[in-house]
Amino acid sequence: MRTKRLTKLTATLLAFALLAIPAWPNSAVDVAPSLRGVIPAGYQVIRLQPSGTVISLLGLIECPEIKGARQVSKGLDSRIVLPDGNTMQRFPRHFSFRITASLRKTVIDPPSASLQYSHDPFDLLLGLKFKLRDYDALVSKELKPESVRMIGVPADIPYDERVFRVSFDIGERPVTDRFMLEIYTADGEQLGRFCFELL
Repeated sequence: MRTKRLTKLTATLLAFALLAIPAWPNSAVDVAPSLRGVIPAGYQVIRLQPSGTVISLLGLIECPEIKGARQVSKGLDSRIVLPDGNTMQRFPRHFSFRITASLRKTVIDPPSASLQYSHDPFDLLLGLKFKLRDYDALVSKELKPESVRMIGVPADIPYDERVFRVSFDIGERPVTDRFMLEIYTADGEQLGRFCFELL
């Protein structure tokens, strides 16, 4: 009788022990947290020569269409799953980059690049140009912005920081494409770039 009780007790303890052990993570499937409609794109710090002025570029991606979607990785079957459970087949057609160009010390990191620029840095902020490169595997093409708007302080008021919303309509593109926003001075010198990709 005692042996039966011990056997039952041992079985019960073993069952609890097995339940307490965390499941071994499945390396084949990895579900990331849900995406937001506004995504940080990073920052870049550039020193202008010969003046030594430092300019910071900060990027945000605005894309309401991906809000609540999740990236599901399963080897080569990595995909974006929308909140309704459907798999995203096309890259969101409409999205914007919000770019802040600042002469303030907004980033504590030292400059990672330098650029020869002998004009007034305040003019540089006002004259920024934007291009988007679409990379589909090894094929690349340039896309022009649908609109570029300066938001915040108006251009006719002297200020040490400018914020731009650069909006695009990319048409029908595969979800696997990668997009690179390139930022140029009015003279055509590349100042920085920010990437937007989902897979």
